[in-house]
Parts: sequence; structure tokens; C-alpha cells
Amino acid sequence: MVSELRLFTEIKYLEKAQSYQSVLSLRGVEVNLVQIDKLNARFLRLNPEMALCVDEQGVWFCANGMKMQPDWKAEISRLKRASLKSEMIARACNLAEKPKLIDATAGLGHDSLLMAHLGAEVTLVERHPILFTLLEDAKAQAEQDPFLAKIVARIDLVFSDSNQFLQQQIEQQHGFDVVYLDPMFPQRDQNQNAIKKQAQVKKQMQLLHLLLPEDGEMDLGDHLLVLAQAIAQRVVVKRPRLAVFLNDQQPDHQWQGDACRFDAYFH
Repeated sequence: MVSELRLFTEIKYLEKAQSYQSVLSLRGVEVNLVQIDKLNARFLRLNPEMALCVDEQGVWFCANGMKMQPDWKAEISRLKRASLKSEMIARACNLAEKPKLIDATAGLGHDSLLMAHLGAEVTLVERHPILFTLLEDAKAQAEQDPFLAKIVARIDLVFSDSNQFLQQQIEQQHGFDVVYLDPMFPQRDQNQNAIKKQAQVKKQMQLLHLLLPEDGEMDLGDHLLVLAQAIAQRVVVKRPRLAVFLNDQQPDHQWQGDACRFDAYFH
């Protein structure tokens, strides 16, 4: 877990940066605020270590000359094209029934945004304090957008470890229609032939893998599947097309795409 980072910002965004610094401190991440003259691509290249930065677009995670945030506004064009018939995830998660759904592996929140757009009431769970703060910022910005505001009203962000959150739902005997899992996985988890064909991970995902490393804190999702099955009528797992089954458990049904598939486990 990243426990201390530098946060770069220009003087005109200093007050905004200080507010993020305070929030992250409450979440256990100590941030060293560094005021710089110009936050641009050249500065990021010259400062490749993991850090945060704040500009007019909010807070970003940066490393290796790149920066990342869950840019939900950039998803608008995709959302406008999406429909219950065209999206495989909609069939897998039965979104036509407007389910009460938990996304237990938040990532950048793009799948949750799509599922909320197509009618689901989404509880989005994330335990990493930096990623949760990025998601919180993305939602706050989306609330100011006329198109996205109605969508993100159906997304509830929860700062929690998914294992603990699901266990809590079991203890409180809460039920959900769907639990959605899209866990990270190590390369060894894939079919070897698929590894050779796999294109370079997108820049955003490269940074996400840096933030959520395999060793130590990354949960590959096996135990999440067991917990999810205890509270949901349907558990849907997104996997690369040739990846092994989560928890080595054969699904009840599959939806296959060119690059990925959705494995469904029914109650």
C-alpha cells in the first residue's frame, strides 16, 4: 500500500490540492504537497516516480511520465451508443431488470458507469484510498454534467475492502440481484497462447497496475466469488477470453466476446 506520496500542483490550484491532501490524510495516505511552476508533460517525464497532481481537471495519479484519473466524462460517447441489446455486460448482468448490483472490483469505474446508465442501482466498492479518492472526484465532476448526473445518482461509492463488505452483507442477511467481479490477475493466470497475442495494456491500466500491485494487496478474486455467491442471485465475472475460471469454478453460463468473456454463476 502506498503510504506517502508527493502531490504536485501550481499555485492557482493550491487550495484545491490542500483539500485533497486533507482527505487523503484521513484515509491513511500522507501527501507531501509540492508547489511547482508548470504542471505539464515535460514535468511529468522529468519526475517519473509515483505521485499525485492536481490541476483544473481535479486530482490525478501519475508515474512514468503518464497520468491517470477515472475520466467518466470521456465515456459519454460510449454511453450514448450503448443499449441493453448491444452490450454483452447487459445480458450477463440482466440489466433489463434494473438490478440491485454490487461492483466489488471498482477499477476506474467505467463498467459501473455503463451498468448504471443501463438501469442498475450500483454499489461500487473500493478499498485503496488513492483509487477511492480518484473515483470520488470523478463522481463529483460527473454530478455537474447534465448527461451524467442522472446516471451517477444510481452509483453509491463505498470505501471498504470488498471481502469485508461482502462478509458484512452476509452477516446482516442483505441480498442483492447481482455481484459483478472484474479482478486483476497475474500473467501466469492466462492461457500461454493468449499471453503472446496480448497487446500492451492501455496507459491507464498500466498505471492502475502500478497502484494496485500483485504482491501483497491485490486480491485475485477467488474468495470474493465464494462470498458473492452467498448473497447474490447472480454473480458475473469478467475475464480475458482464454483465462482460467475464477476459483477454478465452472460457471453456469458464459457470454463470449472477441477479447473477454462473462462467466455467470446462478444461485
